[in-house]
Amino acid sequence: QVVLVESGGAAVQAGGSLRLSCAASVSNFSTYSMGWFRQSPGQEREAVAGIGSDGSTSYIDSVKGRFTISKDNAKNILYLQMNSLNTEDTAMYYCAAGARRVTPRFVLSRIWTQRYWGQGTQVTVRS
Repeated sequence: QVVLVESGGAAVQAGGSLRLSCAASVSNFSTYSMGWFRQSPGQEREAVAGIGSDGSTSYIDSVKGRFTISKDNAKNILYLQMNSLNTEDTAMYYCAAGARRVTPRFVLSRIWTQRYWGQGTQVTVRS
């Protein structure tokens, strides 16, 4: 059983920063491929950032240079550092984990389906 618990979501002003965390109750956390996703009301869930078991990362274009995904394998925590937030970043953010080793680009793809989900944390960016 894999349990993922996100935290760190909040309401912030545009231009501000947040750091999201995802605590994972799994063994062999370091071997998991993981990602951050988000969903706005009425929109499909979209991938935001992915990280492979080797620490390699990938991002969607709209967050490149602003967001950073990272893992702390000693603490079993996945992070998403978000800087220069804008109103379009407003969404529920979810972390996902998969036991199969895949590339971070694969994590961002629609065919990465063998994964577990957290319950989400809300990020609201005010103008």
